[in-house]
Amino acid sequence: MILAVLQARMGSTRLPGKSMATLRGEPMIIRQLERLRGARCLSKIIVATSADTVDDALAGFLVSRGYTAHRGAGADILARIARCAETISSVSHVVRLKGDAPFIDPGVIDEAVRLALASGADYTSNRVRQTYPAGLEVEVIKAGALQAAAAEERDPMARISPTAAIRSQPGRWSQAHLTAPRDWSRLDWRVKTAADLAFARSVYDALHPVDPGFRMNDVLDLIGSRQDIARFAA
Repeated sequence: MILAVLQARMGSTRLPGKSMATLRGEPMIIRQLERLRGARCLSKIIVATSADTVDDALAGFLVSRGYTAHRGAGADILARIARCAETISSVSHVVRLKGDAPFIDPGVIDEAVRLALASGADYTSNRVRQTYPAGLEVEVIKAGALQAAAAEERDPMARISPTAAIRSQPGRWSQAHLTAPRDWSRLDWRVKTAADLAFARSVYDALHPVDPGFRMNDVLDLIGSRQDIARFAA
């Protein structure tokens, strides 16, 4: 079983409540979950959020919409993700995704999972060798490697960056790297500020009514033809 764990929270310092900021009339977290349903390789999707009071409304909303929400330690993201995998005994790989990425491409997720399965790597990503726009990161981790890393002592930064302990030890945990046909790493499509949210809304307004399942190449084509939108994307 391939389990997708989508990290989300409401306590962002630069853009508080961004998970519930609307894109075409739905919260950003819902738009992400809709996109994840387009990935053929995923068996189950869990939203991992914190047990902090600030995330009560987010967790309650997700459950009310029929999604699975797991709540855990706010500071130890790795433990939270590993716990999601532990609750389902048949999980072989965990796909880690972040909640500030409303353009995550299900085709890229499928490619990363296929590479993980074909290579047998403990850790597969398009993050170490960055060629995709920021916001399209996908990390596929063997459940055993994830749980082993979570059980070890880690410095505080490694707890905040949950895959750091695995990424930094390629000699211990084997790695495979997914790269794009071209280098688009200069582009940043994450939603971290009000300006980022304005860009995301502009893209959704332009593309979502025509094709709710629009992909990375559609966004690239849009910013190549619309200077009013492209100025937010650089």
